[in-house]
Amino acid sequence: MVNIAIEQDHIRPPQPPGFLKWMKENLFSSIFNTVLTILLIPLISYFLFAVSKWVFFAAEWRAVTQFPLLYAVGQYPRDQIWRVGIILSGLFLFLGISWGRWGGLLKSISFAAGFIMLVTALLPVQHPALDLSMRLYLGSNLLIILVGYLIGSKTAIKNIYIFVGWLLVPVCGIVLLAGFEASELIPNVSTTLWGGLLVTILLAAGGIFLSFPLGIALAFGRRSSLPVVSAFSTLFIEVIRGVPLVTILFMFSIILALFLPVESRIDRLVRALMAVTVFSAAYSAENIRGGLQAVPLGQIEASKALGMGNFKTTIFIVLPQALRAVLPAIVGQFISLFKDTTLVVIIGINDFLGIGRSIINSDPEFVQMRTEVYIFMAVVYWIFSYLMSLASRRMESAMGMSNNM
Repeated sequence: MVNIAIEQDHIRPPQPPGFLKWMKENLFSSIFNTVLTILLIPLISYFLFAVSKWVFFAAEWRAVTQFPLLYAVGQYPRDQIWRVGIILSGLFLFLGISWGRWGGLLKSISFAAGFIMLVTALLPVQHPALDLSMRLYLGSNLLIILVGYLIGSKTAIKNIYIFVGWLLVPVCGIVLLAGFEASELIPNVSTTLWGGLLVTILLAAGGIFLSFPLGIALAFGRRSSLPVVSAFSTLFIEVIRGVPLVTILFMFSIILALFLPVESRIDRLVRALMAVTVFSAAYSAENIRGGLQAVPLGQIEASKALGMGNFKTTIFIVLPQALRAVLPAIVGQFISLFKDTTLVVIIGINDFLGIGRSIINSDPEFVQMRTEVYIFMAVVYWIFSYLMSLASRRMESAMGMSNNM
């Protein structure tokens, strides 16, 4: 028993260093680092003090705090805002289920989402949009996440059901947001009234999930031995990568509409999503093609020696290794796509940035507060981009690609 205990202690990972040990190893490990730390601490402290003083005492945030729903959903009818609430609660439910089932990064995201909902519900501010019913709804989302966690951890729910749920919630959500022409309970809401963070997330998420499989198909198409497929894929990629996103947005938003009959014209938000998807797919294809080239030829030969066909070799051998090799580049492309959605304001779609600009231009008094508005929007974009980057690092760590979190 003693030997077993000794062996277990030997293989157990070391305890994380304490705060003093961390400071010694990272801040005072040498004379140069010690001098640098001593010089930077007062500068950083002064900077943080100045920023805090401006944020809490000098800045005027009325252009932000007076229009929370406008930033969130644009001009979406306020009497139909419950539709957005149902979609958000559905996402939180499946987030909790996924946390209970798989844990890991989903646990951190669930804690962050629940914390944000709780803090928003308890904000000590008086605002018509933040009445008692809205506070109760925001606080209830924390309970929805916990209920989802209990479902995922205590029941034998199959993974396939969770995946199907994640696919159905966005699809049903878009149908619920749009509504129906002849319905009184769920009337149709034109996409011209959609805006704010709702449109930004729809364009970014839709562009990511639609462009990824298209990018894979283009990457394999460019490497195809069929001249027609290879030439089409190469031409598509090079043409799209050779023009800016603004040009593609104008092409889909204006030029495409000119070639279609009036009665069959595609909705402008869908046209913008098509442009974003096509643009992202071309860049993703080149990233994935780089990963495909990094897969050793011996892996393919070994799989064929085991009797695996071309399809199984591609799906189970080549593609996983290729995506693993270029995961940071793919996530970087998706982060850029999320920020590039701000360009849709040029074609008249009021995304998150467009709403901020509209608020600034709506009142001469708000023009003096444009710094606060742009800082607020920058922080929101940074939060989403950082979460995507954090998810990428966690995935790299889980796959043994990185030791730094």
